Amino acid sequence: MSDQAPPAQQSLAAARAAPDNLPGWGEPKIHGINTIGLWSLYLKEVRRFFKVQTQTVWAPAFTTLLFLVIFSVALGRGGREILGVPFESFLAPGLIVMAMMQNSFANSSFSFLSGKIQGTIIDLLMPPLSHGELLAGIVGAAVTRAVLVGCAVALAVFIYPGAKLILSHAWAIVWFGLMGALMLGFFGLMASIWAEKFDHNAAVTNFVVAPLSLLSGTFYTLDRLREPFYTISHFNPFFYVISGFRYGFIGQTDIGGGTAGDVWMAAGGLLALNAVLALATFALLKSGWKIRQ
Repeated sequence: MSDQAPPAQQSLAAARAAPDNLPGWGEPKIHGINTIGLWSLYLKEVRRFFKVQTQTVWAPAFTTLLFLVIFSVALGRGGREILGVPFESFLAPGLIVMAMMQNSFANSSFSFLSGKIQGTIIDLLMPPLSHGELLAGIVGAAVTRAVLVGCAVALAVFIYPGAKLILSHAWAIVWFGLMGALMLGFFGLMASIWAEKFDHNAAVTNFVVAPLSLLSGTFYTLDRLREPFYTISHFNPFFYVISGFRYGFIGQTDIGGGTAGDVWMAAGGLLALNAVLALATFALLKSGWKIRQ
């Protein structure tokens, strides 16, 4: 009769004798950042909107070009200038970054909300991704879409004969474009966590995002407003994104006294705001509010 233990007992003994640095059975252990999982989530989100790029990238460019044509024809006749540049050149940068922000919000809000409604949210929650990695993947894809839309809109503006895009301060274009896309990416993800159906998300788009973007100095300078609207507009973060982004092209701004120092202060303020939004979004994801219910 053999003295050897059954195979099942041998495998159990071998598992118990395994080094301590290996995870236990059924306990995944990933040190640091799960780069493969984060990259996979990011690619999934990018490929999702890129499959319908006619709707998600090129349609916003066409719509923005229509805005430029209509407003330049209605208000830009007679050589009208704002901040020392033709009206079309004043209007174009604001339209570009406005389209970037709106599409960043649309991308981050749809990806999470659709999973909640269709019951596929488990595909985002079950993989070995931390809350920070989940946040980075979704918002990163939203920023990618915003950049692509910005490039498409800039191409459409370049084709339009009345407007000129001249790089004055490249850092402001990159910084304020990135800050605007991140701000709406975080905000869109928070809105999708709160929303329980597409109507809720549409309400945020129509009654919060659209008014803040249209009433942010895209089509005018704030000195044309009377009180209390002049003061209220200074609490609109969209105003600082649009005016700072415009500063990168025309070298002029209506932020504060119109100096470079005011633009730098706005840049720092938007960084602080995005840090707060990132922490708030991370806290919502970690709490599981309206996600694991």
